Amino acid sequence: MGRQPSTSHAELSHVALELFRVRGFDRTTVDDIVAAAGIGRRTFFRYFPSKNDLPWGDFETLLERMREHLASLPSDLPLVEALCASVIEFNRLPASEIPYHRERMELLLHVPSLLAHSTLRYASWRQVVAEFVADRLQVPEDSLEPQAIAWAFLAVSLSAYEQWLKTEDADLLELLAAAFRTLDSAFRLREHG
Repeated sequence: MGRQPSTSHAELSHVALELFRVRGFDRTTVDDIVAAAGIGRRTFFRYFPSKNDLPWGDFETLLERMREHLASLPSDLPLVEALCASVIEFNRLPASEIPYHRERMELLLHVPSLLAHSTLRYASWRQVVAEFVADRLQVPEDSLEPQAIAWAFLAVSLSAYEQWLKTEDADLLELLAAAFRTLDSAFRLREHG
């Protein structure tokens, strides 16, 4: 008897990550994934628009949670502290998911065929940050300050991820917090007001 069909974002993602680890991302096809998961192609495409979307998991839901978290923060919390808290919360995972997340990030940051696709996802992440910053600063979200801050927070987050991937026992949340302290010290980002 075969394995039970995978029917959630997480289960399907776990099956695919195992295949990517064994075969490599570029050498693994959607047909390989659906066969290993015990599902049909149509089911796969209900969960993920493409194979390139798979390492991102349920990213849109995570972005919405980040947006909600930012909105729930006290308005008197300094801008940098608010962003730090939300980015750290965005990256807080159950212990059982950390090995999968590490595999995902290894793919997203180092597989050439995923780098261009990642640009689209990073744009969505930056948009959430820029919307929050614009609201706090009372400026248009496409103006320089919200965009510069969103780009800076993305860059600092990615640098923390790179450090995390280099050291097996590193704590991602601690690295993110340290990276944001560095950003705050280096650029002295301060809220208008």
